[in-house]
Amino acid sequence: MRERWFGATGRRVPELAVEGELDVTEAVVLDTLDLERMREAFDAGTPVVVRATSAEEIKAALARPEVACALVPPDRPDLLALDLTELTYG
Repeated sequence: MRERWFGATGRRVPELAVEGELDVTEAVVLDTLDLERMREAFDAGTPVVVRATSAEEIKAALARPEVACALVPPDRPDLLALDLTELTYG
C-alpha cells in the first residue's frame, strides 16, 4: 500500500483507508473536493482527507497533492484493492 504524508504532522498514512480505521482527528475531512478548503488546509500544514465511494472519486481525490488519504465506506472494502496505476494510466 502506498503512503502519503499526513500534512505537517510528520506521520505517513495509507493513501486509501476504510473510514473509521484511521485516526483523522487532526485532519480536515471533506465529502467532496473543495479546492479552496483543501488549499487553505494544505498551506496551514493541516492534513486533508476526502471521503470517496467509487473508483472515480478515489482517482480524483488522489490526483490532488493536497489530499493525504481517501476514505472508503466500511461497506466497500473492495475499493482498497483498486489498482490505482491501472486506473490512472490504463
